[in-house]
Amino acid sequence: MSIVFLLIGFVLLVIGGEFLVRSSVALSLKLNISRMVIGLTVVSFATSAPELLVSLQAAIDGFSDISLGNVIGSNIANIGMVLGLTAMVSPLMVDRDFYRLNWPVMMIFSIVLYFLLMSNNELSRIEGGALLVGLIVYLFILIKRSRKKDKVVVEEVDESLRDVRGFKMTIWLIIGILALWGGSELLVKGAVDLATQLGISERVVSVTVIAVGTSVPELAASLIAAIKKEKAISLGNLIGSNIFNIASVLGLTALIKPIAIQSSAILTNDMFWMLGIAFILLPLLLIPKRSEMGRKEGFILLVAYSTFIVLTLA
Repeated sequence: MSIVFLLIGFVLLVIGGEFLVRSSVALSLKLNISRMVIGLTVVSFATSAPELLVSLQAAIDGFSDISLGNVIGSNIANIGMVLGLTAMVSPLMVDRDFYRLNWPVMMIFSIVLYFLLMSNNELSRIEGGALLVGLIVYLFILIKRSRKKDKVVVEEVDESLRDVRGFKMTIWLIIGILALWGGSELLVKGAVDLATQLGISERVVSVTVIAVGTSVPELAASLIAAIKKEKAISLGNLIGSNIFNIASVLGLTALIKPIAIQSSAILTNDMFWMLGIAFILLPLLLIPKRSEMGRKEGFILLVAYSTFIVLTLA
């Protein structure tokens, strides 16, 4: 049954990714805001929903290492596995906002999370609330900046999406979110069942199996967007998901129940991998060809992620 769950979950996630990309592109055209912003908000929130559900349930059940490991491992997978594979499918161009706002904000949230966890080995309700406030401020700045820009450039966008009505767009969005949620639930269930049979520890399961399972929505949405040449959504989706994972997933979870660190390896190993693989994006995008992530850079990210998985499972 575990393999059946995995297969059904994967199919649902691909379907969900397709509907989510359609609805987000249509929404960007209707609201006249950039596809990057839509990727950082609507798509990111929807594809972060599996992490939120898993982390909340784990914290309530007393498995806080799964709450933390799920988010940290998912953030590593989003850049190492998802961005790596996406760049190998179709080279990604990067705009100035990535350097001026999106990447710095992702790094700031990541570093703040590290220091919050290191200070008292837990994420309290107040700290969770502070992360949520930080997310709201970031989204406010993001939307405000997008409104000041010229009309969104719509070449490479399916022109039929201009005429999509609000009701149809909403249905697409709901189908996308539900399919991603249902697919992730099935995928995680199947993956955890298999991992449990192999006798893998709670922390290792969370940063590898569960993290990969909850990152499949990002993989599906990003690969589909890259294939359709919606490259702004691909990159915006991933950076936005990492920010959402830290600020909204851990923020909301900590508000409901403080998240305590049970395994020291989360601080001494996993967090450093998350910070390192996020930081390496900058030199990869600046050297040798500025503002483009091609197949070589994608391969480097995949090798880095594979190294993380091998060392974690060793």
